[in-house]
Amino acid sequence: MTPAAPATPAARRAGARRAPLLLAAGVCLLAGLDAALVLLGLPAPVTSDRLPQVHGVLLVLGFAGTLVALERAVALGGRWPYFAPAALGAGGLLSLTPVDLAVPRLLLVAGAAVLTALYVRFWQRQPGAALLAQAAGAVSALGAALLWLGGLDVPRLLPWLVAFLVLTIAGERLELARVVLLAPRAQPAFLACVGAVVTGVVTTLMWPATGTLLLGAALLALVAWLVVHDVARRLLRATGLPRFSAACLLAGYAWLGLAGALWLLGGPVAEGSRYDAVVHAVFLGFVMSMIMAHAPVILPAVLRRPLPHHPGLAVAAWLLHGSLALRVVVGDLRDVRGAWQLGGALNIAAVLLFVLTAATASVTATRRAASASTATRRAASASTATRRAASASTTTPADPRNPR
Repeated sequence: MTPAAPATPAARRAGARRAPLLLAAGVCLLAGLDAALVLLGLPAPVTSDRLPQVHGVLLVLGFAGTLVALERAVALGGRWPYFAPAALGAGGLLSLTPVDLAVPRLLLVAGAAVLTALYVRFWQRQPGAALLAQAAGAVSALGAALLWLGGLDVPRLLPWLVAFLVLTIAGERLELARVVLLAPRAQPAFLACVGAVVTGVVTTLMWPATGTLLLGAALLALVAWLVVHDVARRLLRATGLPRFSAACLLAGYAWLGLAGALWLLGGPVAEGSRYDAVVHAVFLGFVMSMIMAHAPVILPAVLRRPLPHHPGLAVAAWLLHGSLALRVVVGDLRDVRGAWQLGGALNIAAVLLFVLTAATASVTATRRAASASTATRRAASASTATRRAASASTTTPADPRNPR
């Protein structure tokens, strides 16, 4: 594999300044995985009464929200946009401490509000359907944070958390779908799906049964649109990173479709095995699979460090989907507790394997790129010195008509 070209010193410094924000998201992820062990009834490194309480919001707004806001801040540029990932990350971290929960809740509201403001600036630059979907996702995140601040429990605000990440990712996929020629009716159909998702989410607050059915149908319609129009189907026959990303995308769409079907057929649910199935089909099967698919592209843009494709990434991805099938299909839907626990433990192992593999691959690629750059500079310096020595050793015969 050819080493990636090293980033400029300025780019490396910019990446280093963003690293603490990414680290905050990473801590939120690890704490969320620890809380998952507690909820599974398995031994966990850290146990506290608060961890299970903040588990869902911590992973969605503290971890994924910080990643989304950081990527948007990098794309927009400037300093103030970084308040969004900073507030979301800080809110996630403070939710792990004994401080009153009102403080992290306020920080999450502030971070989601700034994230929404970022999309207003993006809209002023270049409005579009994809941006509208992502902005609707940011508004959903703000709604979820406000509802949590107001004391609503996580099962009631779950549709808002789902809409945040689903609409954000769907908007990004529409941007990439423009690479191919979309049918004239494709974009209006996409906006109709987005509108139906938003309508379903809002309706769940007033009429939970009706809103949940509408949201389930809207998610199924959105999945159908993505499967038909996304470039992932065309890339599945490729090799390397494109094929890996395409497989993760299509697998994620399948899990989102399952969640939509469970809501459509079963209506609202706030606890038990079906609730567990919906939550993890969306946030592990869909969202985490999307993160795995996009990480080799987005993380280098944020940190200015390469992340080449590595076979270990595919191992982690398929471990995630295989263990999720064990947890949801056998454990939740067939009520087999042992399969639920084993699948949950392997879910955590898959996420950790992906993080460790990605970190190792990035560090190795960075060192190789730096070594290649050093060797190139040395070779160029040696070539210059050789040319100078050859020029100095060559003497020009004196002209007798012009004596020195």
